[in-house]
Amino acid sequence: MAMKIIINNHTDPYFNLAAEEYLLDNVPGELFMLWRNEPSVIIGKNQNAYAELNLEFIREHNIKVVRRLTGGGAVFHDLGNVNFTYIVAREGENALDFDRFTRPVVEALRGLGVPAERLGRNDIVVRVGGEARKISGNAQCVRPAAFAAGGVDRVMHHGTLLYSADMAKLAGALNVDPEKIKAKGIKSVRSRVANIADFLAPKHKGMGAEQFMEYMLSRVPGERVTLTSEDEAAIRRLAEEKYSTWEYTFGSSKQYSVTRKKYFEFGAVEIGLDSDGGIITEIKIRGDFFGVRDVSELCERLRGVRLDYGELLRALSDVSDYILGATPAEIASLIL
Repeated sequence: MAMKIIINNHTDPYFNLAAEEYLLDNVPGELFMLWRNEPSVIIGKNQNAYAELNLEFIREHNIKVVRRLTGGGAVFHDLGNVNFTYIVAREGENALDFDRFTRPVVEALRGLGVPAERLGRNDIVVRVGGEARKISGNAQCVRPAAFAAGGVDRVMHHGTLLYSADMAKLAGALNVDPEKIKAKGIKSVRSRVANIADFLAPKHKGMGAEQFMEYMLSRVPGERVTLTSEDEAAIRRLAEEKYSTWEYTFGSSKQYSVTRKKYFEFGAVEIGLDSDGGIITEIKIRGDFFGVRDVSELCERLRGVRLDYGELLRALSDVSDYILGATPAEIASLIL
């Protein structure tokens, strides 16, 4: 049976991550999908969202956060980042086989003059002055036959292709001070990155992201198909019920501790908190600020509150009674 090449023009990250799970569980056969997301950060299934992300930067730039099915580290997506997904039957005894899927990608990139090579288990890089610059990160998961379409063990492999991504936003969204955070969960290993477009052979210079996608699609043998209206409706339901929810993305974050301090016009404020599952379990607020009411009352109220910006704003509505001159937004941003 020929591979089905899924044509997917959606750029909503909740939809696209839900599409992968839906295809894995409901559409049999070998599948390939090329897709892009509007600005978003995609975190690994075992990661602590609070420990990985610069949430203040993410809020300011309207970047969505989505948890994926596979392990590995956090990655930034925008329309200059092209993503590919393979869904196939598992072969042999090896649980994960990255070479099977990254080799054709490396060959396709070399066809554009990009000196791509595999590095380690799951990265594709180019070398600049002897230094490896990451242009693709890859991850996999195995769906047992009892749950996967077709009644066989299936592998889903997906990877990023940094084509012309906004590197400033990539750095800003993922830039977290490691000295401030002690968290349980898988930490991302930050790598120096580069855009594929910067390494194209002269005759391919000026190729846009859409043209690059068409080129990559042309390298995959198979039959191009579109999602049916029934498929799309089911994927939207999954996106709404799972991938776009706070519970799935943030509520599954493991234990997390952080200490932050900031100097304001009204004084220095230091916050130390512990959380589990995205819920504040303990919080202390210290500083040289003034207040009409004892700040310990505010700490008591914050215990049990979600680490969610909107909920924090509501819980901090009268924060100026405890920290004279402070606004809810200032203290919520310090907590997150």
